[in-house]
Amino acid sequence: MELEKIRKEIDVIDFQLLKLLNQRMRWGIITRKFKSNVEDKTREKDILKKIEQNSGTLIDADFCKDLFKDIITETKRLQEIGYRIIAFQGEHGAYSEVAAKIWDKEMVSVPCESFSGVFDGVNSGLYEFGIVPVENTLGGVVGQVNDLLMKTDLYVVGAVDLPISHCLLANPGTNHREIRKVYSHSQALAQCKHFLLRNNLEPIAYYDTAGAARMVTEKMLDNSAAIASKLSAELYNLEIIKEKIEDLDRNHTRFLIIAKNKNKKAGNKCSVLFSTTHKAGTLFSVLEIFAKAGINLTRIESMPNQPGNYAFFMDFIGSENDEKVKQVLEKMEKATTDFRFMGCYEEVIG
Repeated sequence: MELEKIRKEIDVIDFQLLKLLNQRMRWGIITRKFKSNVEDKTREKDILKKIEQNSGTLIDADFCKDLFKDIITETKRLQEIGYRIIAFQGEHGAYSEVAAKIWDKEMVSVPCESFSGVFDGVNSGLYEFGIVPVENTLGGVVGQVNDLLMKTDLYVVGAVDLPISHCLLANPGTNHREIRKVYSHSQALAQCKHFLLRNNLEPIAYYDTAGAARMVTEKMLDNSAAIASKLSAELYNLEIIKEKIEDLDRNHTRFLIIAKNKNKKAGNKCSVLFSTTHKAGTLFSVLEIFAKAGINLTRIESMPNQPGNYAFFMDFIGSENDEKVKQVLEKMEKATTDFRFMGCYEEVIG
C-alpha cells in the first residue's frame, strides 16, 4: 500500500472521529435538560473507569483518560452556555440545516431520521425548535409534513424561503474529467438532469443529498461525485467542482419553524388551518372575508383530512396584534370548522 493511500485512510478516520466528537457534544448539550446541575462527579468517574477498562492494548490507558477528561471539560463548558436546539430531518449538510442556520446561526442543529421524529422531539421538549420543508416551487407540497402539521398542536414561529443551489462535490484532488458517477437524492438529480447529460455523468439515486456527500468522503470514491449543498462540502471536506448546476433558477423551498409555544416576538405573517362544511361556496365565503378586509393571502393549500373532506392551510400578511386581523380571525372561526391559529411570525428570505 502506498503512503498516500495510507494517509487518505487516516484522513477519513480523523474525519469520522471529529464527526463522532461533535455528535457526542450535541448529546451532551441535550442531557443538560435532564440535569439539575452541570457537574456530575459520579457520572464522570463512571465514564473514566469504562475508558480505562476499554482502552485496548495499543493505546496507553492514562492517555485515554486524559483525553476524555478534556472531552468532559469541553462538554460542561458547552452545557453552561445554554444552547437552544433545532431539529431537522436528514443528514448534517441537508438543505433543512442550511435553512436553520439562516434562521438562527447560534442554535445547535440536530438531525432526525424522519419528519415525525422532528415533531415528536419538539412536542416532548427534547428540542426547542424544529424546521421542516412544506413546499417546493418545482416539487410542490411536502405531503408528509403537511399531514403532520394537521395532527399537531405545535405552533409556527418562523419561516425561511431558501433558494436551492446544488453543487457538484468530490474528494480533494479529484480530476473532474475522470468523474463518471454522481450520487444524490432522486429529486436533486432530476433538478440537475441537463447538467448531467451535457457532461455524460451517470446519476445514481441515494437516500439523501447530504448523505451522498458523506458517503463519497467515507468511501474515498475517486471517480464519483455528489450533488449536495455548499454546507455539505464544508462538513465533509469535499471540493466544490461546480456551483449552481441546477437546470432552473426558480427552485425555492419554504421551511417552517415549529415550537411548543407561541412566538413571543411580533410577526408580519400568519398561518391558519381550517376545514369547511361540505357545501358549495363555503371556501369562497372564507376567502371573501380576507378580500373585504384587504388582507393579502400568500399561500392556500388543500390536504385530504377525512374521506370526502379537506383541510386548508392558509398564510396571509398581517400581525395577530392588528385589530383588523383580529376581526378577520373571529369571522373566520365562525365560518369554518376545526379552525386553528398556527402562529404569527417573520419569514426570512435566504
